[in-house]
This record gives sequence, structure tokens and C-alpha cells, in this order.
Amino acid sequence: MVVAWWSIIPFVLLLGCIAVLPLIPATEKIWDRNLVKLIVALLLGVPIAVWFLLGGEGGTVAHALLEYFQFIVLIGSLFVASGGIFLVGDIKATPKNNTIFLAVGGVLASFIGTTGAAMLLIRPILNTNQDRTHRTHTVIYTIFIVANCGGLLTPLGDPPLFLGMLRGVPFEWTFGLWPYWLFVNALLLVSFYALDSKMYAKEPAEALAKDAEYATKLGLRGASGLVFLAIIIIAVAFIPSVDAHAIEAGHASFAEYVPWRELVMLASAMTSFLFGDRGARFNLNKFTWTPILEVGALFIGIFLTMMPALAYLGQVAHKIPLGEISLFVFTGGLSSVLDNAPTYVTFFEMAAQVPGEPRVAGVAEALLIAVSLGAVMGGAITYIGNGPNFMVKSVADSANVAMPSFGGYVWWSLRRLVPVLAAMVLIFMTEGVWLSLIGVLLALLILGQAGRDLRAAKATSGV
Repeated sequence: MVVAWWSIIPFVLLLGCIAVLPLIPATEKIWDRNLVKLIVALLLGVPIAVWFLLGGEGGTVAHALLEYFQFIVLIGSLFVASGGIFLVGDIKATPKNNTIFLAVGGVLASFIGTTGAAMLLIRPILNTNQDRTHRTHTVIYTIFIVANCGGLLTPLGDPPLFLGMLRGVPFEWTFGLWPYWLFVNALLLVSFYALDSKMYAKEPAEALAKDAEYATKLGLRGASGLVFLAIIIIAVAFIPSVDAHAIEAGHASFAEYVPWRELVMLASAMTSFLFGDRGARFNLNKFTWTPILEVGALFIGIFLTMMPALAYLGQVAHKIPLGEISLFVFTGGLSSVLDNAPTYVTFFEMAAQVPGEPRVAGVAEALLIAVSLGAVMGGAITYIGNGPNFMVKSVADSANVAMPSFGGYVWWSLRRLVPVLAAMVLIFMTEGVWLSLIGVLLALLILGQAGRDLRAAKATSGV
């Protein structure tokens, strides 16, 4: 089925609704209702699904709905399981402690997944910073580091890398990406520490006094929730789901029709909800279903309207010049607005057609690195690039953190994330000495901005 460029209009309209409607006073309160979001998502997505069905692309629709089901079960299960865990005590919300939180999350993300790490840490981060007035930047950097860039070292870290493993990329291959992981996350952590120091110096004295007054040692309530989280993560890594390829080929057995992985996740989440620490969930975490309902309402529309966008990308892909930098730019750029997992697959298959040695899973290794980096790190550029991004935003919204709009978040990423990624590309992925030097200069400029933030913090605090 051939699609025209205009077929992506519903997808663009949905993104426009997410970006613009919360900013217009006349629509702000209406859009805040999850039912309204669901209606808009279905009005834009269902006609696309019907069009694809009538065009003989029923398999594409079924695959999109299956991916949506798998996505929402994973996000929802982790949300429910982590909702029963509470980090008791209240350490001071200092720049040092916040940076340690993000650094730990950046490591955990590669081993329990960006979604698991983000859902596990976002509530403790919000609880630690509840007495501070400047909290938005901390949530944004949580999305940058914990929900995206930290998940580069194993196939468990991010869905694109898991799909790469299913296509033959060795499990341990991603460990070789540690220089990129270390460079990006270290620069982001330095940038965050300096910015948080600047914001900390601007905090009202009463806010800091309140934060210090209630500071106590850390402990854990609802520790059984860690078991349920572990079960969900193990299910992602080792338990099969529906075998769509076998079904399409017409030789699937009964077992290949059953979503075993999702059933285990749902059972784990349900057990956590019914038998976990209810005090930790409802009294301490103030658990509500609103964030996951918001994600579910919007992403059904995103998965459906994304179908022609991905199809059109496949049609024009052969016109894209394929090299390390172009693959990183296109994979990263499109992963920021399309789901990063199917974007990874599209460019993985394209890269497999390009000669080059050595090869990993049939792809020139340099190109595979570019695709992997683009899919994982580019997913941080917008709220919808990676599954946990919007989930973190929704949880923060529920905690009354003033999160930026869709466009406002992109502005943050263009200023604070994209220059770091550009420096990485110039230093690690170019051959010319001058380009590498420009990358080093850009990294020094980022560090210079951090230095200015630290000086501003000292000037404000009078130290």
C-alpha cells in the first residue's frame, strides 16, 4: 500500500493538539480531561485504521494495536508496581543529592530498563524535592538521563536495543557503547548539577528551612514491590509474547497466540496492587490512575496515526544518504516524534543494505552504532519519543510540578540535550581533525555554561 505525504496530517494534528491545546485558555481545562484526549485520539486514529483495513493492510493495523497493547501493559505494570514502593525519610533536596539520584538512575536504566528506572525513581525524586519551588528542571533531566540516555548499555535498557537483539545483535555488544554512554550522561550530570545549584540558590529561605527541618534517614516502605518490579523486568527479557511473524506466516501454534509476557506483567501488577503495602501506595505515594489513563488515551491515537508516517518513511528511505552521521540524525530526529522502536527497525533494515566491515547482525558496525545511539538518545528530545517520557511528565503533573508544554520541553532539549549529542557526534563519529576539535570546543562551551551557572549560584547565595 502506497501512501502520500498528506497521510501524515492526522499524526501532525494529534501532535499539534498535545502541544497547543494546553496553552490556549479556552481549551486548557477541556484538554485536561482524559476522556477528551481519548475522543480526539480516536477521531484521528480510527479513520486511519479503517483506511488501512480497506486497503488490505489489516496486518499493519493488527501489528500497531498489538504494539500498543504491549506498550501500555509494560508502562502500566511498572507504574502500578512502583506505586507501592515508597522511599521513606526525606534527605535534603540539595544539588548533590539530586545529582546522585540521576546518576544512579542512569546506571539502573541499562539494567532494569528506562521505563523501570524512571517509574522506580520519579516518585522518590519528587518526594525529595517536594519542599522546593524550583523542580521542573529536575524532572526534565530525569527524562533526559533516566528515561532515555542511561539505557544504552544492554538490550534490556531500551526497546530499540531489545529489538536489535532479536535481530541477531549479541547481548554483550551494547556494552561496547560505554564511551558514548559515559560522555553524554557525564555532561548531562555536570550540566544538571550546575543548573540545580543555580536554582537552589534562588529558593526562598522558608522552603530550604522546611526541607532541612524534615530531613531524616532514608528507608523503604513496600519493599515487596521490588519483587514485582523484578518479575516484570524478567518477563520483558525472557518470556515470549504473541509471535506476530508466525501468525502472519500462518503456522502459529496456540502458544504463539498467547501474550505470555503481558499476562505475567499484569498478574505481577495486580498482585502488587491487591496485596502490596496500601499505606505506601495511597497515603505516601498518593497513587491515582490519572497518569496511566492519560498515556493510554493519547498513545492509542499516536500508534494508529503513526502507521502512514512509518509507511511513508519506508517509501522515501532509499533517498536518504546513508552514513554514520546521517543515520544518527535521521534515526534520532524521527525517534523524537515517532516511537523509537519501529524507527530503529526501519533504519536497521536500511543500514543492512550498506556494505562495510566489520558487520554485526548483518549491519556494518559503525552504522549500527549510529542507529542505536540515535534511537535511544533521540527519544529524549520530545515527550513522545520514548514511552516513559510522557509517563514521567504525567506523574510530575499529578504532583503539581509546573511541567513545560510540548514545545516548551522541546526548547529545553534543544538548549540542554541536543548540544551534548552534537558534541558526541563530532568527537566520536567524524574522521576530520577539525570536526573533532569543533566537538571538543562544543563540549567546553557546555562546561562553560555549567561554570556560569555555578558562579551565578555563588553570587545569589553570597558565598
